[in-house]
Amino acid sequence: MAIARPIFRIFEYEKAKAFYFDWLGFTIDWENKPENFPIYLQISLDGIVIHLTEHHGDCSPAARIHIENFNNLKAYHEKLLDKNYKFNRPSLDKAS
Repeated sequence: MAIARPIFRIFEYEKAKAFYFDWLGFTIDWENKPENFPIYLQISLDGIVIHLTEHHGDCSPAARIHIENFNNLKAYHEKLLDKNYKFNRPSLDKAS
C-alpha cells in the first residue's frame, strides 16, 4: 500500500519549532536547510509523519490532518494542556 505524507506550510522556523517540537513533542527525522533557501523537513511522533516546508509553492496555509487510532490520546491531550504554551491559552482579557 502506498503511504501519503501531509505537507504543511510553515512561515518561520523558530515558531514552527516552538509548536511542533516544544509543545506537540514531535522530533526531527531529517532537515534540508541550504543556506539562504527555504527549509524542508520531516518530523514524526509515534508513527505520525509530517513534512514541513517554507517553500512558497509547496502547499497552502491552514491545512488539516485527520489521525485515526491515536493510542493514549486523552493522556497526550492532558500532557499538552499541562505545558505552558502561550498560544494554547490566550488571554481572554481584552482590556487595554
